[in-house]
Amino acid sequence: MLVVRNFKNIFAIPELTKKLAFTLGVLILYRLGDFIPIVGIDVAALAQQIAQKSSWIGGALGFMNTMTAGALDKGALFALGIGPYITASIAMQFLTLAIPELEQLQKEGAYGRRKIEQYTRYLTLGLSILQGSMYLGSLHAMGVVLNPGIGFTIMTLLSLAAGSMFVMWLGEQITAFGIGNGSSMLIFAGIVARFPNAVFSIWHQVFGLGQSPLILILVPAIFVAITACIVFLEKGERKIPVQYARRVVGNRVYGGQSTYIPFKINPSGVMPVIFAGTVLNVPLALLSYFATKFTSLKWLAVSVGYGQPLNLVITFLLIIFFAFFYTALIFDPNKLSEDMKKSGGFIPGVRPGKQTADFFDYILTRVGLVGAIYLGALAVVPTIINVYFGLPLPFAGTSLLIVVGVALDFSAQVESYLLEHRYEGFLSSGRLKGRATR
Repeated sequence: MLVVRNFKNIFAIPELTKKLAFTLGVLILYRLGDFIPIVGIDVAALAQQIAQKSSWIGGALGFMNTMTAGALDKGALFALGIGPYITASIAMQFLTLAIPELEQLQKEGAYGRRKIEQYTRYLTLGLSILQGSMYLGSLHAMGVVLNPGIGFTIMTLLSLAAGSMFVMWLGEQITAFGIGNGSSMLIFAGIVARFPNAVFSIWHQVFGLGQSPLILILVPAIFVAITACIVFLEKGERKIPVQYARRVVGNRVYGGQSTYIPFKINPSGVMPVIFAGTVLNVPLALLSYFATKFTSLKWLAVSVGYGQPLNLVITFLLIIFFAFFYTALIFDPNKLSEDMKKSGGFIPGVRPGKQTADFFDYILTRVGLVGAIYLGALAVVPTIINVYFGLPLPFAGTSLLIVVGVALDFSAQVESYLLEHRYEGFLSSGRLKGRATR
């Protein structure tokens, strides 16, 4: 009953209730868009092609289909999903580091951030047209276009670009007025919506196709084991002790207490997985498109297809890269060292200033490497089990990582609202810490 009582506490806070209702409404609207088909596509034939992951085209689009909530195999208005916006965001972050003018603009407070967001939207529109063109080329290659022609091409490109921009806007609304990161919540909603089909698929394989009933035990067991590993990864941390010197101001004594700075094993959360999946979509889609025109590229398209060793290695390395890249964006050892020095804090045995900053960088690199490898392994292990051991897992490692990570972050934000209003936490322990609350 404790959980029920804590759940009721959510509705005792009007602001939180409004945010949750708004988020739910936007997610429902997003899901409805996945069922609005683009005119002129044989949806049944398209779904069959993408389902055939042994096909090199179906494999490439099947990977993208996971990240776009299954809208690709429906030929839906939101087929591109949030992918173009995420790709544009990554590109802008790289450009900000490489171009001094953009770096300076980012430091100009609210005005600079608005300009960066504006450039990101422009880039999103361009990428939507580019990815829409590649998707259109794949549709022609699979022979699912009912009435090819210039009219269909223009209408489809405009529909896909408009749908992608609208999805971007929905994500921004969740971030501004709802709960959680908008982009992550949209991907989360799409993946979760496919879980009932996954359960039915397992049931059909056992009772319809006559496969071993052991699958009914092994698949849930693997699901629970991987979920437990993800939770451990999200909650694991290295505590760095910090001592504050005593200061006498007038008749009062300040400081003198001991505390710690938590360094999470995975400070970047699920963003490296989302980034890696989105970035990998672009070359896979390009390759699948050009392989339809140049047969000499078909072998390469097959070798980087779903479940192939090269695909797994690239995914693993991309996740590690983005784990370090995203951590570097959100964590500045020099700033943390300077702030701690100003407040009179120090790490026992480490000199304040540059030595402390170097110490933070050393710890973050060591801990982050463990987390990045762990994250990459969790992303590829389910695919290895599925492809090479023949166990029909209905979920990919990347999908499960995103779902669990976003759910933990969402719960942590709700928890912070409850604790802020002096209600007992939504989670009975009251200890779950999310990236948004740190």
